[in-house]
Amino acid sequence: MRAARLIKMVLLLQSRPVMTAAELAHELEVSERTVTRDAQALSEAGVPVYADRGRAGGYRLIGGYRTRLTGLARTEAEALFLSGLPSALREMGLEDAASAARLKVSAALLPSLRNASDSAARRFHLDAPGWYQEPVTPELLPVVAEAVWDDRMVRARYRRSGRDEDVERVLAPYGLVLKAGVWYLCARVADDLRVYRIDRFSAVEVTDERFTRDEGFDLPGFWEERAAQFARSLLRTEATVRVSAEGVRRLPYVMDRSAVREALGTAGPPDAQGWRTVTLRVETLDIAYSQLLGLGAELEVLGPAPLRDRFATAAQRLHELYR
Repeated sequence: MRAARLIKMVLLLQSRPVMTAAELAHELEVSERTVTRDAQALSEAGVPVYADRGRAGGYRLIGGYRTRLTGLARTEAEALFLSGLPSALREMGLEDAASAARLKVSAALLPSLRNASDSAARRFHLDAPGWYQEPVTPELLPVVAEAVWDDRMVRARYRRSGRDEDVERVLAPYGLVLKAGVWYLCARVADDLRVYRIDRFSAVEVTDERFTRDEGFDLPGFWEERAAQFARSLLRTEATVRVSAEGVRRLPYVMDRSAVREALGTAGPPDAQGWRTVTLRVETLDIAYSQLLGLGAELEVLGPAPLRDRFATAAQRLHELYR
């Protein structure tokens, strides 16, 4: 543990002209007293760490000292490609590996380029979870992530949607996907590729058995296809509506976008008032009611009759409220 910290300290000092004891303590997650002891240990080992006293003082390397400990370990190299996803790295337990990889890359760069990572971090940030929801990290995510990185089979207990009992599966974990703050596992079970929500795993055991990964497997392509299939599978019924030009513009913001594109693509031309009649695929009539109600007077429901009756009742109540 201390050896890794000493190496990290050298890399930090190599990537910056000077660092205060407080800055080093923050980066290394230790006390300033520990920083002082570590600097002394490095000096005794032949690393030319020099301490500048005074208010503007700090620690620096002298004599153009360069360490050769800049080679990336495999986990560090893999984590480096995810360095733009800080929350995802933290949740998968790869934050330390990514930090070490960034330090090694910075130490190997020319002095004029060593602030490149800080410069990029100040300008770009990815916030994966959606609005109005508190992201929750699944407890078993680090275990699953370890199996994914190591190509190891897992034995997992999983709670299927709408079921009271867990099922046990032996899975070859191919890849992880973070979608709107929810983690999913794409895994092969028997000869089929399936998708599992990580937060529905109640137990995961990583086995010693490794699986042979299909090198032709394309995780982004697989996810895009399955996500589209899932979205289509939810749209089990239809609603016919008459919608204004403004309603057409706003429709993709309240309904499934692919369903809206499909409906508009098969709809006829606008009528004399500029309104179009479209048949939308919707999940349920209850969900369609809550979604379409947001369009107010820009939309008229033509069918099915129960949905039209609900809109008529809502319109009557609003009239009584505002008259």
